[in-house]
Amino acid sequence: MTEPQNRDRPWLMRTYAGHSTASDSNALYRRNLAKGQTGLSVAFDLPTQTGYDSDHVLARGEVGRVGVPVGHVGDMRTLFDGIPLERTNTSMTINATAMWLLALYQVVAEEQGADIAALTGTTQNDIVKEYLSRGTHVFPPGPSVRLITDMIAYTVGSIPKWNPINICSYHLQEAGATPVQEIAYAMCTAISVLDAVRDSGQVPAERMGEVVARISFFVNAGVRFVEEMCKMRAFARLWEKVTLERYGVTDPKQRRFRYGVQVNSLGLTEAQPENNVQRIVLEMLAVTLSKDARARAVQLPAWNEALGLPRPWDQQWSLRIQQVLAYESDLLEYGDIFNGSEVIEAKTAELLAGAEAEIAKVLEMGGVIPAVESGYLKSNLVASHAARRARIESGEDKIVGVNCFDTTEPSPLTADLDTAIMVVDPASEQSVLAALEAWRAGRDEAAAQEALAELKAVAATEANLMPATLACARAGVTTGEWAFALREVFGEYRAPTGVGGAPVAVAAEPGGELEQVRAAVAATAAELGAGKLRLLVGKPGLDGHSNGAEQIAVRARDAGFEVVYQGIRLTPEQIVSAAVAEDVHCVGLSILSGAHSELVPDVLKRLRRAGVEDVPVIVGGIIPAADGEALKAAGVAAVFTPKDFGITTIIGRIVDEIRLANKLQPWTSAPTAATN
Repeated sequence: MTEPQNRDRPWLMRTYAGHSTASDSNALYRRNLAKGQTGLSVAFDLPTQTGYDSDHVLARGEVGRVGVPVGHVGDMRTLFDGIPLERTNTSMTINATAMWLLALYQVVAEEQGADIAALTGTTQNDIVKEYLSRGTHVFPPGPSVRLITDMIAYTVGSIPKWNPINICSYHLQEAGATPVQEIAYAMCTAISVLDAVRDSGQVPAERMGEVVARISFFVNAGVRFVEEMCKMRAFARLWEKVTLERYGVTDPKQRRFRYGVQVNSLGLTEAQPENNVQRIVLEMLAVTLSKDARARAVQLPAWNEALGLPRPWDQQWSLRIQQVLAYESDLLEYGDIFNGSEVIEAKTAELLAGAEAEIAKVLEMGGVIPAVESGYLKSNLVASHAARRARIESGEDKIVGVNCFDTTEPSPLTADLDTAIMVVDPASEQSVLAALEAWRAGRDEAAAQEALAELKAVAATEANLMPATLACARAGVTTGEWAFALREVFGEYRAPTGVGGAPVAVAAEPGGELEQVRAAVAATAAELGAGKLRLLVGKPGLDGHSNGAEQIAVRARDAGFEVVYQGIRLTPEQIVSAAVAEDVHCVGLSILSGAHSELVPDVLKRLRRAGVEDVPVIVGGIIPAADGEALKAAGVAAVFTPKDFGITTIIGRIVDEIRLANKLQPWTSAPTAATN
């Protein structure tokens, strides 16, 4: 046995968590910290992320679903009760409302007696990737960049250990980005942010190194772990180059590439979900094996995230995976074990060259914001995602348990699907609404309104918005009130969908499945006396994960449908109005947040009230089996979940449902068509 070596300190270990209520989430955080977790990663619910109070019409069914609802400083106080913020490293996945949540966090820290200059943690605060992938943006690009700039300037002066922005390439990969695109678009975002801070005049030129030193990144790691590891090495080299050459930062410590990671949730499968454990391990190795490009913080998804909300035990399993690598293996006893590898060096150089070429193209357009507004970035991501899905469907990309090796023994992990995931108690939403009403009734209303008036006045100037936001937090203003005050001044923004500009991903080869579906679409339209079949793809509620909806829209278009897709964040009323106005033949709803049980029946009821009886409604998303059966009993024609990977097959099923609803003979589907 060799002599023990000096061991590096392990990375921060987190689990992304939060649900139901602030008090429930506080209990979860305390348990996780007691199990050896070394940092907190707060998941906020969609109303909090998108600037709505829990009692807003768009928040219905979304409260506490994918994270914790934080409506005011009282909720933040409860969330961190008994957790000393001065000694806790907290990551908050929050973007459009990041300034507001940081203000609430600071006020609670002050109440605890903390020195705010000692606070450590991260606010994600990357709005660009929200326009491209996650969809929790609120304000237009200009005001959004201003909010980011004001936050960075404030934290550099007042909370110097805080990371005010987490340039987030994680969701770019989930939206379809190749490694080259992930590096390039994240770096373009960083350049845009740093340019804005520099040009704002809020930070003296000699302190730009301090700004650069607080920029962190949040990266995705997929299962192709050699390529992913090389991606991280390329990221680090490019950041070194950009910060030195573009911003003149000479201190190597300030130029260090600092990143956290959550490994890929997109690649987790509903079929044979036990395979997700080894996927997670391989993905973690990609960001830990190479010391020179090792993540500073790691959070792993749970094996059952493709099925629904993980339980505390599932999260514990993911934490233990990290702990075994960090404490039982000898990984942390050595330097970078890949230095000198010709293979690693060549792949790293290839990714770096591709990323630099794409960065140059975006900068020629004027930077990342014009590239967002023109739809260039979104169209590229939709196209890349469509190509990836096509490779899976053709079998070129093999997914074990999905398109190969799909025979399986019964799994004890999923023998009882109803207990294999955690279910949020519907009563918790009502308790949140009651508590919000009580909060408003108990606060000093005049002080709250005065703070909101001052916020709007400052927003109309070029002054830093953080002091006015802190005043709102202290006055008991709610999340929705803060966001709507700024909506009055800045307006709202609907980002390009990228669907119209996406190229054809799957050729309609003679005798192939797409050709057969196209024939079915054309024949059905002719039998119904319609020029084209019309499909409405709708995203009700606040779920902004639009990747699946976009891929359905693109493939339906390629199959000959006229597609009505208006993007994210629609009420059931708006979806039904569009269905009636466009006289569609089918309504497809996509919901990944868990709000399907609330929102889908509402759409069905409104369609019936509007006299629409012959338009089938189909639903896709992360929908537990029992919920899927309940939706069908309520009148949904078909339910699709992540196991239904064949998009062309899904489009064929849509044609069949249209024919069935219109009392036409069933179309003979392709032999590979799946049943549901």
